[in-house]
Amino acid sequence: MQNRSRREALRACTARLQSAGVVEAAGDARFLLLGILGLETRDLLIEGERRVSADEAAALDAALARRLAGEPVARILGAWEFWGLPFRLGPDTLVPRPDTEILVEVALAAAPDRTAPVRCLDLGTGTGCILTALLSELPRASGVGLDRSEGALRVARDNAVANGVGDRARFVVGDWCEALSGTFDLVVSNPPYIARDVIATLDREVRMHDPAAALDGGVDGLDAYRRILDGAAGLLAPGGRLVLEIGYDQASAVRALACAAGFPDRGLTRDLAGRDRVVSFDRPQGLLSGHRDA
Repeated sequence: MQNRSRREALRACTARLQSAGVVEAAGDARFLLLGILGLETRDLLIEGERRVSADEAAALDAALARRLAGEPVARILGAWEFWGLPFRLGPDTLVPRPDTEILVEVALAAAPDRTAPVRCLDLGTGTGCILTALLSELPRASGVGLDRSEGALRVARDNAVANGVGDRARFVVGDWCEALSGTFDLVVSNPPYIARDVIATLDREVRMHDPAAALDGGVDGLDAYRRILDGAAGLLAPGGRLVLEIGYDQASAVRALACAAGFPDRGLTRDLAGRDRVVSFDRPQGLLSGHRDA
């Protein structure tokens, strides 16, 4: 890429990715160039003829080689955007995906008074993107992010601080609901939901670079939902809402599990592609509120 202008470097990156059969070649090339060179889109527009330095060219060539080897752009950059906010990634975290923003939308709709002191719980928090997004929209809310991975929690904590909500977020090591007490107005989760035998068939960007523990939902993909539904009832405050992301073909199974556990069904929400994406439930009736605060 040396001795090229920024625009020329972008065209060269796009051409190399296209020749390798990368489906989103133009978008990937733009993300890589902007991220590796530390540019904003306006920089490319205003100073597109500025020459790429030798160090910049070397860094861009190295990033391009990683993408051609199948590594996702987000992993190469070490960060990705979610809900308009930047999130650092780690080896124990998934890349935040746009479909998960539907879960945030559904959760926020369950808290119509955005000035209320809502208490949120994010099970399997990963990067902390869901909890951080909720706290960014609910200025008096507080929340707990739980994950089995200490590495993921370090990333989540840093992301909460970087996005200005660190003073209202706590992070706890635990296995789903077992490490928790207290009650929450919103319990949300994007748990592992890929059936174990399916993981080997996923795109190489996923199966080779996403942490297996964040994908593996057990033999039928429903293990995490069983665990969550087994413990979430006692963590929901009166009037509380449980909001879960699901796989495209799991709505009926998860809703049946929730019904059997006594959770009133609040409906299904589809993503922009029309696929089943989020299910939500009310707190089971007849529970006593005897938990101490977390």
